[in-house]
Amino acid sequence: MAAKNKPVFTCTSCGAQSPKWAGQCPECQAWNALMETAAPAAADASHRYAGYADPDPVRRLAAVEIQHEDRMSSGIAELDRVLGGGLVVGSVILLGGDPGIGKSTLLLQGLAAISRQVGALYVTGEESAQQIALRASRLGVDGAELELLADNCLETVIAAAAQQRPRVLVIDSIQTLYTNALQSAPGSVAQVRETAAQLVRYAKQTGTTAILIGHVTKEGVLAGPRVLEHMVDTVLYFEGDRSSSFRLIRSFKNRFGAVNEIGVFAMTDRGLKEVANPSAMFVGRDRDKSPGSVTLATQEGTRPLLVEVQALVDRSPLANPRRLTVGLDASRLAMLLAVLHRHADCVLYDQDVFVSAVGGVRVVEPAADLAICMAVVSSLRNQVLRGDTVVFGEVGLSGEVRPVQRGVDRVREAVKLGFARAIIPDANASKHLPETVSVIPVRRISDALKHAFASP
Repeated sequence: MAAKNKPVFTCTSCGAQSPKWAGQCPECQAWNALMETAAPAAADASHRYAGYADPDPVRRLAAVEIQHEDRMSSGIAELDRVLGGGLVVGSVILLGGDPGIGKSTLLLQGLAAISRQVGALYVTGEESAQQIALRASRLGVDGAELELLADNCLETVIAAAAQQRPRVLVIDSIQTLYTNALQSAPGSVAQVRETAAQLVRYAKQTGTTAILIGHVTKEGVLAGPRVLEHMVDTVLYFEGDRSSSFRLIRSFKNRFGAVNEIGVFAMTDRGLKEVANPSAMFVGRDRDKSPGSVTLATQEGTRPLLVEVQALVDRSPLANPRRLTVGLDASRLAMLLAVLHRHADCVLYDQDVFVSAVGGVRVVEPAADLAICMAVVSSLRNQVLRGDTVVFGEVGLSGEVRPVQRGVDRVREAVKLGFARAIIPDANASKHLPETVSVIPVRRISDALKHAFASP
């Protein structure tokens, strides 16, 4: 009688396995993360990976022939920008985001354009072929040359790809795929990791560009364990509030381009439309600012971007005043409030402070420090900062204003939108700045506040 496979317990956070259940994962220390899964059946080594070519021999680095990085356009300029110039042949891209935010819509539009030039295969494990056709009709997408497969078995997908030989392969989504080599359910840690590993191997050996769609879990983790992010070449996240029509794609990992690059889209009834000038979208059109409003010149990858930062300061009835941020770093706000109290004589210990980046954009770079400080002081003093002023700079703990990268590009972007005054770090003052803008270089936060709220 054959021995029965014993179940194993797999961590849904890190993928570690344990022979028995425990309340806490022994590897990543996550609580209640061990789930019972069937032990993998013994599989033939020849079926472990979906590879068709012999493995490369061992070679010296100097003997490896360097080939030009071949790219092809996705048909969507904003997506090409985030990818670093287009799709790289043989690369594997992971596109993540909340369900319903527009991942499938974007790739369907892009594949329809790609299929008119090269072969493309769209594999859907979540929807039927009829549903995909209805969506394409609603969006007005011409997918006459696009190949479609509605299946979630990895072996079937690989066989179809080997027969069709597409240049671009899209998997929607990686959580729905399963391989017959494992007994666990689709979406489990073992299945996600194994199916992704085989798709990566297939893409590298055949030169196929593979795009994997992954959903974000309620914990904010992409497609289960984060090990999936290390297996691919590029990781893109779809950001934005579904109540808003604007969507952002941000690059968090890119072996062939810059990270933190963003692409901006607007969701319409005809699909996702590219936003040519995102700075105009995030900055209020009314230049007659109210107290607490400041325009920040930030940098996302290689793109300068203007964002409106708003602050509200009000006396708190609580013993512990609230400090809340939207789109900004909450821990950095607490530090900046302490700097304002120590070096700018701004008493905020009994005030509620709320700071927000308008438009749903998320700003994490330290260059937002000076704009946050000015917005807070503007609301506290009920003084308005001139509407034609743009601000950027990092603020240190001793009250100094530190320089940031690409200062000239930030000022030039502000000039394009009609800004006439810029308060910037003294070290960023350069002779290459546009002559049409009045540059005010500052060294300390107290100097910046003095110039910002001085009478014109």
